[in-house]
Amino acid sequence: MLTVANPTTLALQAKLFRGFADPSRLAILIALRNGARSVSDIVQATGLSQPNVSNHLSCLRDCGLVTASPQGRFVYYELSDRRVEQLLRLADELLADVAKGVYECTRYQAEDTSDE
Repeated sequence: MLTVANPTTLALQAKLFRGFADPSRLAILIALRNGARSVSDIVQATGLSQPNVSNHLSCLRDCGLVTASPQGRFVYYELSDRRVEQLLRLADELLADVAKGVYECTRYQAEDTSDE
């Protein structure tokens, strides 16, 4: 039986995956897998610049993928939902099985992962 996906649902899913598609945002999400971190901790873990990290954290917060908790002079960021970590883990597992195809795919161009 052929099922047609709801266009609104498809658009929202595509938008969700854009949050994971950017190498800088993905690096930040991965850095947050083991718990809350401050911006300086994320900068150190990812090698990205502080302004770049702050910009991407703002985007990730707006999209609901991370939350922020002020503690004294610092703000600590963490994944908003345990399913974000599960999705990252599932991506690792899937990539272990399909890495060759993904690497050789000419339709998706790898983005520059250098600091913006």
